[in-house]
Amino acid sequence: MRRLIVAAVLMTSGMAVAADSSTFELRDAGDLVRACSVPPKHALYKNAIGFCHGVLTGAYRYYQATVTAENRFVCTPNPVPTRAKVMDNFVAWAKSHPQHMKEPPIDTLFMYLEETYPCGK
Repeated sequence: MRRLIVAAVLMTSGMAVAADSSTFELRDAGDLVRACSVPPKHALYKNAIGFCHGVLTGAYRYYQATVTAENRFVCTPNPVPTRAKVMDNFVAWAKSHPQHMKEPPIDTLFMYLEETYPCGK
């Protein structure tokens, strides 16, 4: 089921390239982590953070829309964390799991989400 979700997200996102596809391409999780890690003083900071938030939010919203409640493996906690907190924690998690950096970015994102926000089944 997870692979189907990931495949659908990737097919509908066109590999999630931003308007400036020469700058923000997601070939693997490392690309997503780099986009989400751009420092605030960098000239592309606003673009990178907007791109990162868009990818994370879009992937999760697609998951919510396509996976029935009884089949979910990631559940939103209460209180809901901010996008910035999820992004920062994902980056830290990914950097502490370098073995996933060459994997598909959405697969890696959902590994983090499942580990961090599992459903209490």
